[in-house]
Amino acid sequence: MTTIAAAFIGLVLDAVLGDPRWLPHPVVGMGKTITKLGGWLRRRFPATPAGQRAAGRVLAIALPVGTFVLSGGILFAAWLINFWASFILSCIMCYQVLAMGELRKQSMRVIQQLHEGGLDAARHAVGQIVGRDTACLSTEGVVRATVETVAENASDGVVAPLFYLMIGGAPLAMAYKAINTLDSMVGYKNDDFIDFGRASAKLDDAANWIPARLDALAMVAMAGCVGLSTKGAWRIWRRDHANHASPNSAQTESACAGALGVQLAGDASYFGKVVHKPTIGDDLRPIETDDVRRANRLMVASSLLAFAVFALVRAGICWAWGAAMAG
Repeated sequence: MTTIAAAFIGLVLDAVLGDPRWLPHPVVGMGKTITKLGGWLRRRFPATPAGQRAAGRVLAIALPVGTFVLSGGILFAAWLINFWASFILSCIMCYQVLAMGELRKQSMRVIQQLHEGGLDAARHAVGQIVGRDTACLSTEGVVRATVETVAENASDGVVAPLFYLMIGGAPLAMAYKAINTLDSMVGYKNDDFIDFGRASAKLDDAANWIPARLDALAMVAMAGCVGLSTKGAWRIWRRDHANHASPNSAQTESACAGALGVQLAGDASYFGKVVHKPTIGDDLRPIETDDVRRANRLMVASSLLAFAVFALVRAGICWAWGAAMAG
């Protein structure tokens, strides 16, 4: 039950605090490690497609495993001191693998900038939370990109970490965070990373396969509770859940698009190149700034439902295991 309690406290801390800049974050350390270790590996392996794929595989294994061992070692060392030291550190780790509060804060900041600073300020703000080129986005494009990143990162940043927290505690959630960070830094299909980042991208796809689908179902289940369309979420998810090059991204994006009654995705520019992508959802009405707030409500509601279900399943398994051992 301590894992459930630590995850709950982490979820509350994340919702209240977000990610303040003054607080050291493990993702920063992961990013520096990826840059240094990745550069070292690329120099040590042949500069051929096969050589760079091999270097990428080493990085994709080394960082998550190293993160798991390091996190587990820190918690074990704290446990040797006393239970509460270990529990407090576990709560902090749980807090730092979750991104619900910061995702909401940064997405709403885009809309604030759009209203107060104009389109250029909003383009800059959305550029901080999406991977696409934002310099030429229209107002509608800025809002659409913001809604998409809320929908997609509801799984990557909240539900997936919660999923792995309930399976293997803070160390496994930290390992997942390392996988996710690898994908965000090297998992691109451009000339520089097409070979080196392949293993990281595939590993991230595998790690998110179950959580993305669970979160999509949670969005469908909670759409009506936050004033959105349950019927639309279910219909569009069933129809458009595969409308993306990633096997996972369209899961939550389609559920969100259907719940809102808007169209997401479509063509986008990355590193100066236009990437043609299918649309997700029906163009029933123009997308508007309030859709960012609605998407956030859906993200929070589906995340809380996922936490409740995961916690109940873990508690049930722990109770059954305890009863079996006692018997």
